[in-house]
Amino acid sequence: MMTTDQARSAVVFPGMGPSRFTDVGKFMMIDPFVRKRLAAADDALGRSVLDEFRTAGTDFGAFAQVAFFINSVALADRAVQTQGLAPDVCVGFSFGQKAATAFSGALPFAEAVRLTHELALCEQRFFEEEYQDLVTLTITRVPPAALDEVLGELAEQGEFHEVSGHLDEGMHMVTMREQVLEGFQRRISAVGGYSLYSMKPPAHCRVLTGLRARVEEEVLAKFEVADPELPLVADHDGSLITRADQLRTLLLDTFDHPVRWHPVVDTLRGMDVRTVHVTGPDRLIHRLDVTTRAFDVVALGPEQALRPARTASRKEQ
Repeated sequence: MMTTDQARSAVVFPGMGPSRFTDVGKFMMIDPFVRKRLAAADDALGRSVLDEFRTAGTDFGAFAQVAFFINSVALADRAVQTQGLAPDVCVGFSFGQKAATAFSGALPFAEAVRLTHELALCEQRFFEEEYQDLVTLTITRVPPAALDEVLGELAEQGEFHEVSGHLDEGMHMVTMREQVLEGFQRRISAVGGYSLYSMKPPAHCRVLTGLRARVEEEVLAKFEVADPELPLVADHDGSLITRADQLRTLLLDTFDHPVRWHPVVDTLRGMDVRTVHVTGPDRLIHRLDVTTRAFDVVALGPEQALRPARTASRKEQ
């Protein structure tokens, strides 16, 4: 529900980077907010999420995804209880849509756990059959002209490529065949850029329309998504999401639409949002120049939660 105060706030659930038990396992075992959500998730899935995450050994596996989702929601719980978080609007960036779906009230938490798990398994089955050689690389410090130059070289070679996201000035996500990844990274370095990390399976590509259709039929059809109690902002065009049908479409768009952060920032600024709370194991969103120029940023990740008195807050004018 919107407040009448001029200065509004938003909660942002970040996209997923590599998620390893060695990085967040201690936090998950001792944080009371996570432990409460873990118990509910264990009941929802009929097994120990923590045990499965500990033994899985994959950065983007099904239980790595469930763990990332739980941590994001639990950190929002902590922000509500300890920082008085009462946002006017919610954003789920990329993978963060799942946590946003739960936090906004569009799905009960247990249902959102099952949705996250089933989506991960559906993706796993799809990529065992299709596009096994694609990866999505995040790069930074690459101006548009330089990106066009390097992508043009891939086109001349007849190599498949798609831009899967624009995150900030000079920061992009590009999907390509894994066989050309090393050469592409060398070219990015040659034009003054820097490669951050690659994701396999890939994400946010038009060629993944088949995955979108499979998810709609095999997974999303089993869940009753309600109208969100808190409006959401779409992560690919900045549109406002207030109805269940819009949210269902958004959950499908994430597979074959590139993510773009600038339209989200523009929408939030248009709503007089002054403060964004980024809750989750975030490595990007709260650090982006476009974010810190526009908002007071309160970052609450596992590291800050273990040191709650030192929660980060900053704004660059």
